[in-house]
Amino acid sequence: MPALAETKKKRRATKVVALATGLVLAGGAAVAWWTAGGSGTGSASTGTVSSVTVVQTSVVTGLAPGLSAQTLSGTFNNPNSGPVYVTSVTASIASVTDTNGDPIVGCNATDYTLSNALMTVGAEVAAGNAHGSWTGATLAFNNKASNQDACKGAVVHLAYSAI
Repeated sequence: MPALAETKKKRRATKVVALATGLVLAGGAAVAWWTAGGSGTGSASTGTVSSVTVVQTSVVTGLAPGLSAQTLSGTFNNPNSGPVYVTSVTASIASVTDTNGDPIVGCNATDYTLSNALMTVGAEVAAGNAHGSWTGATLAFNNKASNQDACKGAVVHLAYSAI
């Protein structure tokens, strides 16, 4: 009988080893994983910018033959949520009208001289209104050899562009 007891012990030990091995393998499978590479895409967008508004703040009045030129100056309105960079401002004579906005026969842009129309700014203009400034152009009434009575009371409309 001792041989029978010994055989049962060996069988029991074999079962225990098999059970332990099974548990180790099962436990190892529970923490194993697959690795894999991959790729993908995404995107981001930038905002847009609205134009700044060039505002003339200088008041030019009393232009007449023989009088000195008057300086043009102003500010910018930057409607954007962030700053913008303004390189320069250019002034031009858009039209000459009477006080009702009607063209005047015998008076036009050739009766005026706009000097230094390209004004360097070279500055960052903060967000919000009336930040940054420009100056340098001048406007004068030409003293022609002909009668210029048609220009009495004329309104010179100026246009400004900023880049």
